[in-house]
Amino acid sequence: MAKRKTTKGEDYGDFYENLALLAEEKGIDGEILAEKIKYAIEKSLKSNLHFDDEEEDFVQVDIDIVNRRFDVSIMKEVIEVVDTLYEPEKEIVLEEARKIDPSLQVGDRVRCPIDTKTFKRIAAKNAKDLIKQGFSNAERQHLSEIWGQYENEAVSATVTRIEPKTGHATVEINRNEVMLPRSEQIPGETLEVGQVIKVYISGVSKEYKEGDKNQYLKVSRIDKWLIKRLFELECPEIYDGTVEIKAVSRAPGSRSKIAVISNDPNVDAVGACIGPQKSRINAVTKEIKGEKVDVVLYSDVPEEFIQQALKPADVLKVVVTNPNPDKRSCKVVVPDNQLSLAIGNKGQNAWLAAKLTGYKIDIKSESTVTPEDFVVVPLEVRPEPEETEETAETETAQPAEETASESAAAE
Repeated sequence: MAKRKTTKGEDYGDFYENLALLAEEKGIDGEILAEKIKYAIEKSLKSNLHFDDEEEDFVQVDIDIVNRRFDVSIMKEVIEVVDTLYEPEKEIVLEEARKIDPSLQVGDRVRCPIDTKTFKRIAAKNAKDLIKQGFSNAERQHLSEIWGQYENEAVSATVTRIEPKTGHATVEINRNEVMLPRSEQIPGETLEVGQVIKVYISGVSKEYKEGDKNQYLKVSRIDKWLIKRLFELECPEIYDGTVEIKAVSRAPGSRSKIAVISNDPNVDAVGACIGPQKSRINAVTKEIKGEKVDVVLYSDVPEEFIQQALKPADVLKVVVTNPNPDKRSCKVVVPDNQLSLAIGNKGQNAWLAAKLTGYKIDIKSESTVTPEDFVVVPLEVRPEPEETEETAETETAQPAEETASESAAAE
């Protein structure tokens, strides 16, 4: 096979253009990519020439993007004549060395440039994987720096690839490709290449270490907080704080519930979320592939909140039977003809209401209620610790622990 003809200057004629295009595509500073290439070449040459890693100055790579300079050199020892142990990669005879610096003597060291064609062969053979790894590290670092501030936010993503066997999708976010596992996609959802979707960034690796493969950007379509972010995008009253989402529960692909409250007596919280002719809530359900969303009114009074959470069922009575934060439970009475609606298909309505309120909910029909159903477990009073230096230090942490217990119960 005939060898491909090359023209003078072709070796690196497009190097800087390609580097600039790659930097623009990935959103990474070109100088950072140049440093990765420099590191890979230095490491590759040291390995080929059997230099120790500590001998940092023996190999020098200079990549100047601005002035388009690409120089590679090696520190060589000056010897008097060529002998049987001559190592041309590490040694240079005195006659040749003095062409570089006439003052050199035997035993001195001099920096010698490497022929670019020789370098190219070495780089192609030994540095390719190191350069690729360096680029991957730079990309992971870029993700950590750029997206760390967007953790717990919803962003637009374009589907670029779908694995036929696993169903895993690759999505592009800000010119970076991120995996969207099948387990994080809405059940029953069929994604298509080129489709623009909203994803929730549920995890971002914030600390970067060179070569660390644990960098990640975790995105999800099933996280319950995606519902909150979608309503923020559709409802200006939520975005500006007039209406507040207090709690969210979700059965991805089927149904969700959100509890809202208005900080302005003149604004209807539920109505604001639904929007004129249901325009706002319809926009949210369309984004999550028809998943139904119930918007209910939040209340600081548990009985009222639980009653709202069980909508669309009518509730006659709610009794909190166990008010203790880590064991909260209640009994709910509904009309006989509302029992199935209150429980929901496969218990879904009751389950979502329990997740929303943080209470275990026992629903009873009106005809089956007995007085024993409303027996209330007394609130446990924790004994106050004796005032010591240790308890004084931990006293302020107690409310945080109680809040954590309440949050756990809500989950």
